[in-house]
Amino acid sequence: MTQRLTGNIFTKEGTIKYGTAEIEDGKIVSVDAKSDSREDAEYILPGLTDIHSHGCMAHDTCDASVEGLVEMANFQLSQGVTSYFPTTMTFDEERLLKVVDAVREASILVTNIKGIYLEGPFISPNKVGAQNPKYVQAPDFDMLVRLQKKANGLIRFVAIAPEVKGAAEFIRKVRTSSDPDINKIKLTIAHTTADYDTAYSAITEGADHITHLYNAMPPYNHREPGVIGAVYDSKAVAEMICDGIHIHPAVIRNTFRTLGPDRICLISDSCEAAGMPDGLYELGGQPVRKTGRRAVLDNSDTIAGSASTLLDCLRYTVFSAHVPMEQAVIAAAVTPAREAGMVPDGVIVLDKDLKGIVHERFYS
Repeated sequence: MTQRLTGNIFTKEGTIKYGTAEIEDGKIVSVDAKSDSREDAEYILPGLTDIHSHGCMAHDTCDASVEGLVEMANFQLSQGVTSYFPTTMTFDEERLLKVVDAVREASILVTNIKGIYLEGPFISPNKVGAQNPKYVQAPDFDMLVRLQKKANGLIRFVAIAPEVKGAAEFIRKVRTSSDPDINKIKLTIAHTTADYDTAYSAITEGADHITHLYNAMPPYNHREPGVIGAVYDSKAVAEMICDGIHIHPAVIRNTFRTLGPDRICLISDSCEAAGMPDGLYELGGQPVRKTGRRAVLDNSDTIAGSASTLLDCLRYTVFSAHVPMEQAVIAAAVTPAREAGMVPDGVIVLDKDLKGIVHERFYS
């Protein structure tokens, strides 16, 4: 089925032009661009790719509920996320095996679940954030192999703190594995106290993705640049949670200037409170209180994921952090898809305020 739509079109060159797009089988096959983008026009964009999201609609990935995962994926699709990666928290292997098996089963039922993001348990016990320290453990390659087998190859991202014992060997084993389901995994530095040298070494050895830059890591310091300095000096790709809570808008702008959109993945890092009213929820089995756009561990000021969708984060990046629309779309759709070894799936049409999908989704 071929459709023709007129609006502000994201082109294959990474620009946004006003014109008419021909859409076939969920893809823009031709663009007749007539002028620069118009403020009053709708946006015709590639489907968003959320590689890091723990939950929404009162469901958590780690509930290991196929029904809940399907509801999560459908909600994400309603928010323009055509490629969705349910994300785990730090648990023991027994629980994680159930979780990845549930995601595998759910991925058969809905088309926008593209993979799994394993955030924990291979993190630093000194930088757990909202993770449960009870289950933090040293990197275990054999455990990863078992999890990936149960997931039928769906695990695409694995978080690791490069300073913990066994991390360097774990990175080497993943990167040199002869198993394509293992060596396709993107290793991502996360929940870490690593110094600059340790982080830079890990990046050059193959852990070249960074989980929620600036969060759950030491701050950038002119004498101790840490992970953030290593990112600036390397070609690593970094995630950012641009929800108005995790990162100041000036930092968002300056990071786009420093790294460019080809090295930034916007993520939601959403918890089950996303899409829900204020109240008490959970993240990885721990109680979380949502108030407005902010989610924290109950009776604490510790931020516990976000209560935003990736579409919310795209909107904040453009209208509050004042990042050019073209760059924000690359970071919300193109770069995360590339990091997952794919291309953006489908086409979405948003109103001029990026507040909602105003047409039927042209989703393949």
